Amino acid sequence: MMDGKRDRWGYEVNTSSDPCISSINSYYHQVLSYGRERSVILEASAHDPHCVLANILAAHFLSSSQPSLAPSHLNAAKSRLDHATSYEKAVFDAVNYLISPNRDDDVAFELHFKLLKDFPKDMASLKRAQVLCFYMGRPDLSLQLVQQVLPMNEQEDYIYGMVAFPLLELGRMADAEKAAKKGYDIKKDDPWVQHAMCHVFQYECHFKEAVEFMEECSKSWSPLSSFMNTHNWWHVALCYLEGNAPIEKVRDVYDHCIWKELERSDAVAAEVYLNALGLLLRVYLRGEINIFGDRLKILAGYITDQAFWYLEWHLDLLILWALGCTGEYAKAEDLLEGLKSSISRMSKKKQQSMQRGILLGEALYSYGKGDYTEALELLGPDFEANNCKIVGASDEQLDVFNEVWYIMLLNTGQVTKATEAIKKQLKKREGAPFLWRLLERGYSMLGRKEDTIEAGEKATALETAYFK
Repeated sequence: MMDGKRDRWGYEVNTSSDPCISSINSYYHQVLSYGRERSVILEASAHDPHCVLANILAAHFLSSSQPSLAPSHLNAAKSRLDHATSYEKAVFDAVNYLISPNRDDDVAFELHFKLLKDFPKDMASLKRAQVLCFYMGRPDLSLQLVQQVLPMNEQEDYIYGMVAFPLLELGRMADAEKAAKKGYDIKKDDPWVQHAMCHVFQYECHFKEAVEFMEECSKSWSPLSSFMNTHNWWHVALCYLEGNAPIEKVRDVYDHCIWKELERSDAVAAEVYLNALGLLLRVYLRGEINIFGDRLKILAGYITDQAFWYLEWHLDLLILWALGCTGEYAKAEDLLEGLKSSISRMSKKKQQSMQRGILLGEALYSYGKGDYTEALELLGPDFEANNCKIVGASDEQLDVFNEVWYIMLLNTGQVTKATEAIKKQLKKREGAPFLWRLLERGYSMLGRKEDTIEAGEKATALETAYFK
């Protein structure tokens, strides 16, 4: 071994600095726990400016938070590569390619696959690779990675949340629940495990149980990143909304748990806006946006700022809807043009996969403006939101776009197609009252009196079943 130390995973790192290794290990913890202090990795490179591992991890952190500062750390890592351990070189190769311009996602995945084959206890690299898979829309690859390293990490904190999430995205709810429960038994304050448990409750329409579980867990959320904190509260608000709790309950979560995050000095506004917009779109769909007063207008005022554009495809899609909905047409069209321009600079392979994303963006803008016919033409006759995972959204986050599609079908008179699509979704989530209300509306438009009454009765029963 070189003159060095071992990190949390037991792998060799060429540094003689104890504070450097300590900061690297703190960074691992922050990554796995969705902490808000991931900048601790910059302390590692400050303690040892020659440490390859510290510098390449710092470059990765900065590549998304402050891209202009990343190259100096990347160059520092490159300059000392001859002195790096085999583990550090493997991490360098994977991360260096991951943050390179116009990367091929498949190559980035393969480099992480090889890294984890050789160094299976490196759960921070597993997390990084799973995030890559998420943005590739490939939960199958994410599951493959975690299953590959699971035998070496069976009793580790955080591993079972990483097992559960791709299972959720593959529709394997029973397996996901089993993994999440195992993770919860190991570490009850793992926010990713809590999140997975909530997904299961929500999918099965156990809205009250989901809210009770998450509100109990919320005592451990203060140290979480802006995204994870507000995303978990987004789930709580959505359960209240889907379970037909008083709309004021949903508004209270928005005000006191999502929007309130912006009062914290280290809040990341874009992460808050993503969850705020995702909730407001659902409220809007249900015809309840007036209860929220001018909150959508206020939020739209912030997201006209281009500093919040092009950070996340999913966020851009929601911004397009909100700008269309609040009459900010020129800004929305600027954003759309920018997205099209960014796609034109991608590889041909990536361009093809992102076409669905741009069509969905155009459709949401049209929907926001109230042009349902144009929006439907853009989505096409066989739209399925789960085919749009490439925009970086979970099934639960994408589901609202199916609801948009159902409503637009009803609003443009394509009622038979709408009712068939809604019935198909009800086979998966029979306990969702909003879907029954949409079906009731469809049957009424078709003049199917008995079916209308039956769907209405079902909706009424469910609307009082969860939050009495």
